[in-house]
Amino acid sequence: MIDLDFVQKLIQTVDESSIDNVEIERGGTRIRVSKTPDGMSYAAGPPPPNPSPAPPQATSAAPGHSSPAEAAPAPASEPEDKPRDDDWVEITSPMVGTFYRAPSPGADPFIEVGGRITEGSTLCIIEAMKLMNELEAEIEGTVREVLAENGEPVEYGQPLFRVEPS
Repeated sequence: MIDLDFVQKLIQTVDESSIDNVEIERGGTRIRVSKTPDGMSYAAGPPPPNPSPAPPQATSAAPGHSSPAEAAPAPASEPEDKPRDDDWVEITSPMVGTFYRAPSPGADPFIEVGGRITEGSTLCIIEAMKLMNELEAEIEGTVREVLAENGEPVEYGQPLFRVEPS
């Protein structure tokens, strides 16, 4: 298994050098870092947001994608004075990546606090390794809290939403 710090340093080194791409194999795992996309594909999601000059990072915006600075800020959750119900369900991130509330910068978020979701509703996009992955709801209910900030890195298992099931 390859260390995340190693991958981040590799990306930074490629970004800061005149090298266009590099491919490394360690312990049976192969990593390719490239400044220019060739044959990019996107998993079950809309096309990427508008291009940005932001440097690539392991868990943030990469070339050809929106940077956190371009993403419109949105409220993270309801006001603190609202009580949290113990029956609410947390929806967590299935992967490490960058959290996006909307399909593109300036677009309306997929879901707002207080919005109703059904099974299969798109909640957000998580960008991981230049792939845009739509996170779909597996329950029906009302979104009570959005716990991640638009354009920010998220970790595997990190709570993203709290939903009151119906």
